[in-house]
Amino acid sequence: MKRTIAGAALALVITGCTSWWPWGGSSGEVPRVPAGATAYKCEAGKELFVRYLDGGKSAMVVFPEREFRLDRVDGGNRYSNGNTTLTVDGPTAMVQEGSTVTHSNCKAGNG
Repeated sequence: MKRTIAGAALALVITGCTSWWPWGGSSGEVPRVPAGATAYKCEAGKELFVRYLDGGKSAMVVFPEREFRLDRVDGGNRYSNGNTTLTVDGPTAMVQEGSTVTHSNCKAGNG
């Protein structure tokens, strides 16, 4: 009996987690673009979202599988954490991790 209850509880938890999205509302509908973020479509079918924080002093980069914060460097259009760099030039962006460009020719648009 304990296994049945535990299994049912686990199934409910897993089902509930599949529709969770940190910027979503209570309707259960997953928004295409996180609130306050800019959607970018990149080469090779890649996409990313960028949400600026603290008046542009830092940026949250959101990929489908992970997100992370980068701080503005040199007071300009580059954000970095020492390994990953986001460069924004008007409506275009590029992400470089180490010496590898992972997202290139990214154009801002409506996801």
